[in-house]
Amino acid sequence: MDLLAVAGILLFLVGLMLSIALHEIGHLVPAKLFGVKVTQYMVGFGRTIFSRRRGETEYGIKAVPLGGYVRMIGMFPPEPGSEDGQLRQSSTGLFQTMARDARTAAREEIGPGDEDRVFYRQAWWKKLIVMLGGPAMNVVLAIVLAGGVLMTFGNPDKPVHSTVVSSVSECVKSQEQADRPCTPGDPEAPANEAGFQPGDKVIAVGGTEVSSWPATSAAIAEAGPGPIDVVVERDGEQLTLTPELIVTERPDPDGEIGDVRETSFLGIAPTFQHYQREDVGGALVWTGDFVSRTAEAMSRVPQRMVDVWDAAFGGGERGHDTPVSIVGAGRIGGEIASADEFTAGQRIATFVMLLASFNMAIALLNLVPLLPLDGGHAAGAIWEALKRAFCRVFRRPEPQPVDVAKALPIAYGVAVVLVCMSALLIYADFVNPVRLFG
Repeated sequence: MDLLAVAGILLFLVGLMLSIALHEIGHLVPAKLFGVKVTQYMVGFGRTIFSRRRGETEYGIKAVPLGGYVRMIGMFPPEPGSEDGQLRQSSTGLFQTMARDARTAAREEIGPGDEDRVFYRQAWWKKLIVMLGGPAMNVVLAIVLAGGVLMTFGNPDKPVHSTVVSSVSECVKSQEQADRPCTPGDPEAPANEAGFQPGDKVIAVGGTEVSSWPATSAAIAEAGPGPIDVVVERDGEQLTLTPELIVTERPDPDGEIGDVRETSFLGIAPTFQHYQREDVGGALVWTGDFVSRTAEAMSRVPQRMVDVWDAAFGGGERGHDTPVSIVGAGRIGGEIASADEFTAGQRIATFVMLLASFNMAIALLNLVPLLPLDGGHAAGAIWEALKRAFCRVFRRPEPQPVDVAKALPIAYGVAVVLVCMSALLIYADFVNPVRLFG
């Protein structure tokens, strides 16, 4: 592995950890603004490798960079009906025990004078803002990163090609034979026969000046078969070449994949110049499509995990659309950094777009309305709002805060699934990683 690949892996991991850190800040800031006592702000899990206390909050970094957390006191309310907020000990079922233990742990965090600073006593809309602050931060990061690339480097989906010739076809082949080399029986391509060379800049086609590749391509297509004058600039001088255009089948840009149409053929390819830059409106439109595509990809994760299992244990081919772990993401970052196929600008743009994609994926994953994800707590806040609205309309007593501790069995199940998925992805990324090139 070369130095650029190692640098790419490290840079991506740093970027990912910064994204996680900012996600947790999205929770931390509104929690403190609303007066909730925050005892810990941690990036990572497991053993603490660095921490520093500022006021009532401990800030630190942990050894396993697979997430982070903000610890707020009083996440779960006391059991309804208990005296003086003490917990009843009557239930012995597994699920009831889980909830009771969680409430006990939550109560032990509450010190003298902290009674009004617990999370569960906050208004439902404050809870919602605190829990959605993390995913919102990732969405903002994704939009800023992607928007910056789109408005400076350009849209990767809209490549701009110049009229400078990058290559000249030696012969004319059918679409079915496009991948094979030329043979003596193949007719010579018009451009090759007329003397075109790589580096020639097309100035005019059939008497019409052209300044872009789409205009050049359109002029060739409209000319029809037969001779045509093409003015090119070569070594600072203008030359007029007269190729004999022929009609052949080429890919139809307006049709479906695999569709062809008959058109005039010259046999030159353009040089990639840059990507088309977007304005604010174009960036917003692209971002909307970006969110939709990411959500669709996330919805296919369960199906794609089957493919990951087959790639990890059955030797199947690992598709580019399969999910990856932090290990796989780092490898992709390394491939981008060391790719000979990319210019320096393309490496940076692709790298930043990769970070934007991961931020959007982190946001959408956390919006799933299941504990222990942020969306689970957000769903509890929304349910509390609906209960309060119902009681207000029908003049019933004000309800107690929603007890999300009751959903802890689901949370533990979701956590087990996420851990198993992460373990499978990490293993697959070691034995059969996603490769962008080759």
